[in-house]
Amino acid sequence: MSQNFPNPFNPSTTINFSLPEVLPVDLRIYDLLGREIAVLFGGDVMNPGRYSVRWDGRNGFGQSVATGVYFYRIVAGGYVQSKKMVLVK
Repeated sequence: MSQNFPNPFNPSTTINFSLPEVLPVDLRIYDLLGREIAVLFGGDVMNPGRYSVRWDGRNGFGQSVATGVYFYRIVAGGYVQSKKMVLVK
């Protein structure tokens, strides 16, 4: 998983990742307190390859989130990684 670009961002950012084999992928956004903000992939089984997903700074209810630090976390098979991103309005 790559660092999102751009970072800091406004109004949206792109997260890139690649898969070496067919795997279920879970990619979620969290706030500083660890609360889940959005689900970009919720266990979808995906083929090997490179992927790019855009997050528009909205929560699961479609509301714009506040300026601040957020984390994105991917779980793909036994692989788990988190990275930090900053939304500036």
